[in-house]
Amino acid sequence: MRIIIAGGGIGGLTTALSLHAAGFDDVLVVEAVRTIQPLGVGINLLPHAVRELTELGLADRVTRLGVPTGELAYFNRHGQLIWSEPRGLGAGYRWPQYSVHRGRLQLALLDAVRERLGPDAVRTGSRLTGFAATPDEVVVELGAERLTADLLIAADGIRSAVRARLYPAESAPLWNGLVLWRGVTRGKPFRGGRSMIMAGDHEQKFVAYPISEPDHNGDVEINWVAERPVDGSAAARGDWNRLVDVDEFLPHFAEWQFDWLDVPATIRDADVAYEYPMVDRDPLPKWTHGRVTLLGDAAHPMYPIGSNGASQAVLDARVLSDALARLGDPVRACEAYEAERRPPTAATQLANREMGPELVIKLAHERAPHGFADIEQVLPLAERAEIAARYKRTAGFDPEMLNERASYNATVGGPRG
Repeated sequence: MRIIIAGGGIGGLTTALSLHAAGFDDVLVVEAVRTIQPLGVGINLLPHAVRELTELGLADRVTRLGVPTGELAYFNRHGQLIWSEPRGLGAGYRWPQYSVHRGRLQLALLDAVRERLGPDAVRTGSRLTGFAATPDEVVVELGAERLTADLLIAADGIRSAVRARLYPAESAPLWNGLVLWRGVTRGKPFRGGRSMIMAGDHEQKFVAYPISEPDHNGDVEINWVAERPVDGSAAARGDWNRLVDVDEFLPHFAEWQFDWLDVPATIRDADVAYEYPMVDRDPLPKWTHGRVTLLGDAAHPMYPIGSNGASQAVLDARVLSDALARLGDPVRACEAYEAERRPPTAATQLANREMGPELVIKLAHERAPHGFADIEQVLPLAERAEIAARYKRTAGFDPEMLNERASYNATVGGPRG
């Protein structure tokens, strides 16, 4: 079976590795950029994604790249603790959670693809410009070049060219009025060096977590995100790679100096900062169109809430390769993949619009905007715990469910591993 994957990001590369592990060797990744570079900032890989990467034999590479996250903690804008919970192994999962640099992870996956599928398995500088599917094949256009395949998997991101052709009337990505400024700063660890923190409320927020182990000076790379509303011009100028001077937004966080983290200093000490509008798209009624299907952000772009974007793409890759190995026929397999993945990802997209697990900071602000003496009187423990548990169930990483579900290690002509 000849399979072409459009997009050499985390989703596309994980799909190639998953297909190879399942027994499919005729796989080609086509990527528009000429050189894949370690761009971007930090992301979190949740235990359900780490499980899949582990089953692909990538555990050692991910471990070398990332920091095992031990705690997730929410604070109000005064630095008061609202809710904290263990993460990864400490939360009862059989797999850890990692905070990693997105670009370094992408390069590690790229290296693995070239090692396992061959040096020509990823073609850069190859932009998909069109496709035509029949009941028997799909012809993929790369400019003047035409390639024939049995299946086209579109993992080409939130501005997917394939999705745009399948849904030509769809509008541009939907912006909610918030802008994220992101950067990486070298500084001292906080809260033990394994914590991911979120401070603020539903309008203004600061997120920080380490993405490297301490150096010889005891410093780590701290990935941070500053978020707040801006006027409508940001939607037009935000392209996910726009460099910005920190002075454009630093004054809004000037008073956010906590005992455990100096937010303005963290922002100020970054080498560079990037501006991103917080955008997503509405859930689609259908991903699979014959021998063409969508995956990752091309299928279900979601707000960066709950650390689920990259993790859901990894899950897509594994479920699709599993279905192809079990069913053989690409159309039936893609329909089975979509039936399993589209409902939970749509639910996660919508949950993220309602702040997902970050709802606790919104409720704490609404009920106690000037702070509190006792969080239990503002947001009882049972309510906080249920918000966290509900999101885990929605996004597919409830500890018991994840630990007990079957592997996606099906191989061609054989059972699941």
